[in-house]
Amino acid sequence: MTHPTARVPIAILISGRGTNMVALVQAALDGRLSADVRVVLSNRPDAPGLAHAAQMGIPTAVLSHRDFPDRESFDAALADALDSRGVQVVALAGFMRVLTPTFLRRFPHRVVNIHPALLPAFPGMHAQRQALDYGVKIAGCTVHLVDDGTDTGPILAQGTVEVRDDDDEASLAARILAVENRLYPDTLQALLTGRIQVSGRRTVRSIGDGSC
Repeated sequence: MTHPTARVPIAILISGRGTNMVALVQAALDGRLSADVRVVLSNRPDAPGLAHAAQMGIPTAVLSHRDFPDRESFDAALADALDSRGVQVVALAGFMRVLTPTFLRRFPHRVVNIHPALLPAFPGMHAQRQALDYGVKIAGCTVHLVDDGTDTGPILAQGTVEVRDDDDEASLAARILAVENRLYPDTLQALLTGRIQVSGRRTVRSIGDGSC
């Protein structure tokens, strides 16, 4: 996507704790992620991740979806807010909104998300609960580009964890999150530096699979 030494202006969108946001910001601060984090933005003013971002010296913003009559008008305002900061790539980190084409057209193939399941299995909410209810033996997480479906965009990388006999939703989620926190910065770095190439739904990448 860019030269390895360049720092790409990115935004990170959150709705809650922002655990993956912290991992991305720390990677950028450490020089492991070639990104200039222009803003951490939330649609919820009470999102705990906003305080974490501010403590790390990252500008924050709030744009509440409740202030808009529909998804499209919110998404247009969201895109305007990011454009005004020179953002080129958008990383979703627990952003609990389905983005419409109104937003995605403004950042074509430049919106990335991480989902706590091995897509295409278990999209949407409560992925860990879905995995346990189904009885899978291997679970994990997926970094993918965002399209106008729900967790249906091209897959960039996946990481795996074994499902244990005594797992509940919380214990499985915690182990998956540990993989997410490693996989997301590594995958985004590969994307920003051109080490992941996307053609249609297929990707060619030169990073590890993040399994544990």
